[in-house]
Amino acid sequence: MKLINILFLCILSTLLLSSCARRIKKAVSDAKYSAYEMVGYEKRDVFKKEVGNVKEAQEDTGEAFKDSLTRLKEIYAFDGGDLEKQHSKLDDSYQDAREKAAEVSGRIAKVDEVAQDLFTEWGSEIDEINSSDLKSQSRRKLQETKSKYRTLHGQLKSSEKKMAPVLSKLKDQVLYLKHNLNARAITGLKGESSKIQGEIQTLINDMNESSKQADEFIKSL
Repeated sequence: MKLINILFLCILSTLLLSSCARRIKKAVSDAKYSAYEMVGYEKRDVFKKEVGNVKEAQEDTGEAFKDSLTRLKEIYAFDGGDLEKQHSKLDDSYQDAREKAAEVSGRIAKVDEVAQDLFTEWGSEIDEINSSDLKSQSRRKLQETKSKYRTLHGQLKSSEKKMAPVLSKLKDQVLYLKHNLNARAITGLKGESSKIQGEIQTLINDMNESSKQADEFIKSL
């Protein structure tokens, strides 16, 4: 019986902590929006800014992966020179891509949070409109914006999902080459290298498409 009571208290404490965390998060979010409104920024402006931030982060990350691709090609095209130096450049490029990929994930989560806040506020304000015609037009515009955002968010999540596997394989290459930095090992890995190079290029193309869609979405707001 005592064990059951302890488990019950543990569960209750967890629920209370979770509830408190949500309330704190909402309070911080409300305070942030209030601060923006004081300088003339509405949620729509914040949303537009966050979409722009995602677009910029995608472009920066795409460049980081492009640099990693270049460094890989340089190593596998080895024809004499300082392999240690080339490997160091590849490692730096991988670390940069990893950091920027994490930033993209954070930006995607942030823009989605602002999007949901905006859509909730927009829907509530529509209910306050007395004119049935204006209410209908505003509701239609909200649905159109939601639809366009779902398309953009889907593209962003698609490219985000591809980053982790590419980073994992890129890390494998970096670590393996660190301990096998010789012409024979490099020659033996050329087949595997060609595969990951193709995956990096596919990811870069996907991120470019995400950036393009983000740009189009911003123009439609």
